[in-house]
Amino acid sequence: MKHTTSRILVTGSADGLGRAAAQSLLSAGHEVVVHARNPERAAALTPLLERGAGVVVGDFTDRDAVRRIADELNDTEPLDAVIHNAGVWNGPAVMPVNVVAPYLLTALLPRPRRLVYLSSGSHYDGHPHPSLAGIDWRGEHAGSYADSKLFVTALAAAVARLRPGVSSNAVDPGWVPTRMGGPHAPDDLELGHRTQEWLATSEDDQALTSGGYWYHRQLRPPHRAVHDQEFQERLLRALADETGVTI
Repeated sequence: MKHTTSRILVTGSADGLGRAAAQSLLSAGHEVVVHARNPERAAALTPLLERGAGVVVGDFTDRDAVRRIADELNDTEPLDAVIHNAGVWNGPAVMPVNVVAPYLLTALLPRPRRLVYLSSGSHYDGHPHPSLAGIDWRGEHAGSYADSKLFVTALAAAVARLRPGVSSNAVDPGWVPTRMGGPHAPDDLELGHRTQEWLATSEDDQALTSGGYWYHRQLRPPHRAVHDQEFQERLLRALADETGVTI
């Protein structure tokens, strides 16, 4: 497998799949920027920082923190790729963390040529709402995890369409035994982070494609709404109206 050295941001990398991806990418010789929600979580990243990783800190439920992180990253050496790994399973942070933060980072970080968004098989249970006006983007009550993963998968497909020079893909890592997935999750933790690393760094022809929904390096058909341009546009308009930032 061919690859060149890349500079990669991995969000939500204090533990679980994000940490595993960051460790693996560092071992492969890439420059990695890790992310933690707060200084306490960032302290757990010390072993990666000692190996040369950079770090950004900010709570993705706070839009000003996301904007500050984007400003910090835009003032440093350009990123080649972003793995949008940060996510939550339930509670009021579902839409802010799983959808709004990746949308803002995508809009505010224009330079990366590869974008990988963490989806889930749960996205098949999401609903392409006739109107997105009532979605709780601000996290004032618990949102639907399935909806959030449908939205971020559609976002990946929309970016692939709107930025033809960018490789933008969604990845289902499987139900793996992380803090989110639980200790009895049946899927393979190692395979759970390999596809996003491959899409972020490999020069293989398949890894350079865009607009795909991947599971363990195999393309799968996503929810029918994902490639519906009208749904994509409604989603992008709703997020632009909500954040004041457009892609």
